[in-house]
Amino acid sequence: RVVEDFTDMRKIRIDIEGAPGTLYDGEKFQLLSKFSDQYPFDSPQVTFIGSNIPLHPHIYSNGHICLSILTDDWSPALSINAVCLSILSMLSSCKDKSRPPDNDWYVRTASNDPKKTRWWYHDDAV
Repeated sequence: RVVEDFTDMRKIRIDIEGAPGTLYDGEKFQLLSKFSDQYPFDSPQVTFIGSNIPLHPHIYSNGHICLSILTDDWSPALSINAVCLSILSMLSSCKDKSRPPDNDWYVRTASNDPKKTRWWYHDDAV
């Protein structure tokens, strides 16, 4: 569900809910998507916000998401719907609610913009 706020059309808040039958069944989360002037050629900056950041091996406690389509594998053919579907799929396939092993270090040292992070995609079996 997109939450409308017309004060800045380059920022969209999206409410998502964990899929039935998954570890996140019924849990509610908020995403913030920020779009640059170069969108759709530049990927949106997408982070979890609010007090309920999902515990997931690819989601840091500051809301940053390690997902290749948000950086290296972005394509202008992708939509924000495709991004949300990928995030829901990532949550739905999770078998262990935990933070990434380097969460504390990353949160201390990361930029506010997760797109400035040089992600290392090494584990698709979460």
